Amino acid sequence: MDEILAEGRFLRLRRKPSGWEYCERTNCHWAVVIAAMTDDRRLLLVEQTRPPVGGRVIELPAGLVGDSPELSEESWQVAARRELLEETGYTADRIEEVARGPLSPGLGTERIVLVCATGLRRVAAGGGVDSEDITVHEVGLDELDQWLHDRMVAGIQVDPKLYAGVYFLTR
Repeated sequence: MDEILAEGRFLRLRRKPSGWEYCERTNCHWAVVIAAMTDDRRLLLVEQTRPPVGGRVIELPAGLVGDSPELSEESWQVAARRELLEETGYTADRIEEVARGPLSPGLGTERIVLVCATGLRRVAAGGGVDSEDITVHEVGLDELDQWLHDRMVAGIQVDPKLYAGVYFLTR
């Protein structure tokens, strides 16, 4: 049986009998990551401060599936629509699963569902919920490489999952 080394409000640190240490979420096991593109080929990106990495990060919209008691039975499809709206202010006609698997298999138990969202309509401001400070960016695919490069030069980190999302949106 795995030993519990420490436990916080949402995370638990465990050690296997072999000595391997890993982290698990206690409030859910899946996250959804949304690669969303408008009809005029603009990718929706979010920028927010991520304390574990000490700074701002450019990411695809994303969130946890069923991470609160009232959402405990939530499907990834419902979570994807909820997170897209909360973070970007957009709704989507189509959300399609394109990949799923472990997020960081050497570190933790969390898994992601990567989805593509199309047929977008802006219906709200976005920016996240009360505890979040999200900036929404709409970046044309033809300018994405330079735009991301400029952000990295400015010291903003880029989540590599973004590149997987672009791959699935454009194939």
